[in-house]
Amino acid sequence: MAGVWRCMLAVALMCVCLWDSTEAVGGAVSRPRPQRRPRKKPKVEPIDVTPAAQNVDIQQMTGTWYLLNTASKCSYLINHGTKVEPTVMTLTRSSPTDETLSVSTKTRHNHQCWEILQTYDLTPTPGKLTLKGTRPELNTEIAIGETDYTSYAIMYYQKRCKITMKLYGRSTDNLSEPMLTKFEQLAEKQGLGLAYLFPFPTYSHCGDVDQDHVINCVPTC
Repeated sequence: MAGVWRCMLAVALMCVCLWDSTEAVGGAVSRPRPQRRPRKKPKVEPIDVTPAAQNVDIQQMTGTWYLLNTASKCSYLINHGTKVEPTVMTLTRSSPTDETLSVSTKTRHNHQCWEILQTYDLTPTPGKLTLKGTRPELNTEIAIGETDYTSYAIMYYQKRCKITMKLYGRSTDNLSEPMLTKFEQLAEKQGLGLAYLFPFPTYSHCGDVDQDHVINCVPTC
C-alpha cells in the first residue's frame, strides 16, 4: 500500500536556567551552581493527536471498501498521481474476539492485477490499529477517523512521521458531494491541500487474482 510513512517528531528541549556567579558577603566569590539538564518533552506523534472515531465497531468495518481519494505528500503520488489504478480493500476477521484484521488489497500494475495480503493488529485504543514493519520504527500506525460503516470511511496512516489520509466507500457511486468536501477539509487540517489530493478510478477493479500475483506480507514484507 503506497504512500505511508512513520517517524518520531523531534524532541523539544525546555529552557535552561543558567546561574551567574555572585559575590558573597565579605568578598568571597561563590561557586557557580551546576547547570540543570534540559528536560525533554514527551514524544508526540501525529497519529497520537489524530482523533479516531469513538467506540469503533471493528466487526462492522469488515467487508469490501473501494479507495476513492487519497491525501498524501508521497513522492510517488506527486509524480504519478494521474496514473493511479483502481484499488479495493477487503477486511476480514476470523472471530469477534480476534485481535487482528486480515487485509487484502487488490490493484493493477502494468495492466496486471495484483493482490497484497497484510495483517492489521488491533490496539488498546478503539479505532487504532498497527501494520507491523520489519522493525518497530517501520510500523504503520492507522486510525479510523470517521465511518458510518455502510457508505464511507476516512482512515489515517502514519509511517516515519508522515500522514496519509484515505477515503473509502462501500461502493463507487453512493458517496455524496458533501462527504467529499468534508474529506478535503480534514486533509487541509493535516497540511494536505488540493495539490496533494489524488482521486482514484471508480471502475475496472480487479476480481480474482492468480496465485502467481499474490504478495503475502503476513506477518511483514
